[in-house]
This record gives sequence, structure tokens and C-alpha cells, in this order.
Amino acid sequence: MTYKTPVQVQTARLQLDKVNIDDWPELHKYYRDIESTRYTTGRPLSEGESWRIVAALIGHWEIHNYGPYTVKLKDCGTVVGVIGLWYPGDWPEPEIMWALIPQFTGQGYGREAADAVRIMAAEFLPELHLISLIFEKNLPSRTLAEAVGARFEKRMLFRDKEAMIYRHISPRNAGNGDTSENSS
Repeated sequence: MTYKTPVQVQTARLQLDKVNIDDWPELHKYYRDIESTRYTTGRPLSEGESWRIVAALIGHWEIHNYGPYTVKLKDCGTVVGVIGLWYPGDWPEPEIMWALIPQFTGQGYGREAADAVRIMAAEFLPELHLISLIFEKNLPSRTLAEAVGARFEKRMLFRDKEAMIYRHISPRNAGNGDTSENSS
């Protein structure tokens, strides 16, 4: 299948590959962790539940022709998490999502990968206006959104909880004050 975006993106330290079911055992390290899942799934997941999440990440590519990437260290192939474009049926708009395995947080990998996804999206999907939907108490996620230049836009009720919408700024529009991602 031909996708709207590249199935692989590289940065100085990272390789981002279209999610593959072979990535599941390593990604389960994120989904089984109580702190990691506090603001996403709401609880640690069993192996079967995390397998279904990874299958959904793969399916996202088939539905939208773009999706999340498994993020790996370029020099050794170690999986550090999943970051990419995400737009499930109940989301208000397409977003840049991220989920890092706990031992890889605080090392700049999230920022490096999210920036690469933002730049890639501006090139290949200029029609998308990207957000990150973040629950207020998720300070690490809010910090990452701000680190990649996203701006707080509004609060909204999402799945019976108050969420914050951060708007990503297209690299093409960063200097002109336009807060719309990838606007033409």
C-alpha cells in the first residue's frame, strides 16, 4: 500500500518506523506501566489489551493512510515509544500523539521525534491542522507540547473529563503568528 506520508522518518538519534506488530512486546512496556497510562488508557493494560492497541495503531495507517511510528534509537534499534499522527473516530481533530517507555523519558527523544513528525506532516499533509489533546494534570505531556512549539488553545470536555487542546504550529507558518498547523 502507498501511504500519504513516509513509512520511515529519521532524525539525528532516532528512526521512526510505521508501527509493526513485531514492535508490540517492547511497546507493552509502556502500556503495562501505571504512570505511563494514567492519562491515556487510565490504567495499565494486560498483554492482550496492549496487543489490541498496537493493532489499532497499525490499523490507523490503513484507515487514514498515515499514522503513528515506533520510535527506535538509530544506533541500536532499541524501542523508546510511539509517536506520530493519530485521528481516531472520537477525536476532535488529527493530533500528534506520543507515548514514551518510562526509561526513555527526559532525554529529549519525545521532542526530537515529535518535531520530526510535525515537519513531515507540514510537507506531506499540509491540509491537516494538528493538535495534541492532553488532560490538564498530564504535566510531562503539556511540557512536551510546549517544547515543540504547540500553543494552548482551549479546554473541552472529552470522554467525560476536561482536556486541553494544544495547537501545533506549522514550520511554514512559525514566523507569521498563524496558529493553524499546516495552513496554506
